[in-house]
Amino acid sequence: MTKSAYDTDLDRNPANFQPLTPVAFLERSASVFPDRLAIVHGAIRRDYKSFYARARRLASTLADKGIGKGDTVSVMLANTPAMAECHYGVPMTGGVLNTMNTRLDAAILAFTFDHAETKVLIVDREFSGVVKEALALAKTRPFVIDYDDPEYSGAGERIGSIEYEAFLASGDPDFAWKMPDDEWDAIALNYTSGTTGDPKGVVYHHRGAYLLAMGNLLTGDLGRHPVYLWTLPMFHCNGWCFPWSIVLAAGVQVCLRQVRAKTMFDLIASEKVSHLCGAPIVMSTLLNAPAEEKKPLPHIVEFMTAAAPPPEAVLAAMKEAGFNVTHVYGLTEVYGPSVVNEWHDEWNVLSSAEQAAKKSRQGVRYPVLEALDVLNPETLQPVPADGETLGEVMFRGNTVMKGYLKNPKSTREAFAGGWFHSGDLGVKYPDGYVQLKDRSKDIIISGGENISSIEVEDALYKHPAVAAAAVVARPDDRWGETPCAFVELRPGKSATKDELIDWCREHLARFKVPRHVVFVELPKTSTGKIQKFRLREMAKEA
Repeated sequence: MTKSAYDTDLDRNPANFQPLTPVAFLERSASVFPDRLAIVHGAIRRDYKSFYARARRLASTLADKGIGKGDTVSVMLANTPAMAECHYGVPMTGGVLNTMNTRLDAAILAFTFDHAETKVLIVDREFSGVVKEALALAKTRPFVIDYDDPEYSGAGERIGSIEYEAFLASGDPDFAWKMPDDEWDAIALNYTSGTTGDPKGVVYHHRGAYLLAMGNLLTGDLGRHPVYLWTLPMFHCNGWCFPWSIVLAAGVQVCLRQVRAKTMFDLIASEKVSHLCGAPIVMSTLLNAPAEEKKPLPHIVEFMTAAAPPPEAVLAAMKEAGFNVTHVYGLTEVYGPSVVNEWHDEWNVLSSAEQAAKKSRQGVRYPVLEALDVLNPETLQPVPADGETLGEVMFRGNTVMKGYLKNPKSTREAFAGGWFHSGDLGVKYPDGYVQLKDRSKDIIISGGENISSIEVEDALYKHPAVAAAAVVARPDDRWGETPCAFVELRPGKSATKDELIDWCREHLARFKVPRHVVFVELPKTSTGKIQKFRLREMAKEA
């Protein structure tokens, strides 16, 4: 490679190069705004000085337990102050934070503990029952810490060796944490639903988390000192990296344990919430709340939503209620949202139907994503920008995952040809905006959570009366999508819809259970392949 004169004696050194990491955001905000409010949770109100000290205490005690570079700390927590602290305290040690979906069943949790080689596990007592069951199934034996949330009124069993606050008490608030050796070091591990087999562990690095957090500031129009309400689960893609984004902007994180309309309206009014994120279910909860639970908003509240684009009527109702909705799209593999429906002022004069058509598109790349395109999956050539030709949506850039943990085959397939293959099928319009048309992996997105149709089908096939089953997404105003099961029964066997739904509840996490069961002869091709495109049309009428 030919060298330029500018390459001479310009090597990287500590003075001109430091690894990018979002952990540094907390140090800065604590030093610049030590007394500014950082965390709100019920009666708990903590400033940045306290937030930083607690994160360092956590890092100190984890280090004492042997947590260092590349060690996994798994957490089963609701949207609480402890979850926010873990986003800093764990990577301060060089460890990797694995935030676990609180809706999963014991078998999947046990697989995760073993696959991630979890060394320390922090568990909210609300989830101690399923975690205890999972630990009995798992081979790994992590050090378990109980978390007692003062906002949780239940009485979950203590399964750990120590309670979280007692664990922190012995930590050093001045713990000398270090920057990562390499900004490409792992910072977080998130498991995503696969179409076959076990979930895949998506590895995030410090650089990507840093950049996506900054991208949220720009795309979400956070400004300085936003007040952010946690309706999006922090376990989901690390809360779309917002635990880092809000701290970068020296904002307030208002924790919310359960998404309830009255509590949301109360907090928006009392804390002057400026921003929140959520799936369609959150919009539905807000809009359908009884009149006595609603409160006038103190100002326009910015609402970022993913999954299926909101219907025209929902967008109009949200606007009337005082929310400005921004539609985003992404996957776990790209740190959450990486595509945004950037709105143009000139579109404001369009009719409601025309505006809804514009908003139904997923949009364009985040400012921190280098490339987004719709390509022919065989040739990797861009499809015509005609809004009609189908191709696969692909990503390229610094906010794409490092890879799948211990799964080189899937990683190679995902990155074939120098692009990340999303598995989502879409079209591209002349203005460059992308719109999804189908999901080639048959993943159902319900309430912002991924559901593998194959997993639901496997559960149905285990029923003695089921000869064949196929599961597709059914549009749902509240959840965005829900699983709809089409079933063929064995000759001479019988089963009711309720019986099959109850069967699925015994074998799956509740959010994966089909809402609808249709008994039908499954449409098949000449080679016997089930024609899911026909079932999707049938599901709309089910």
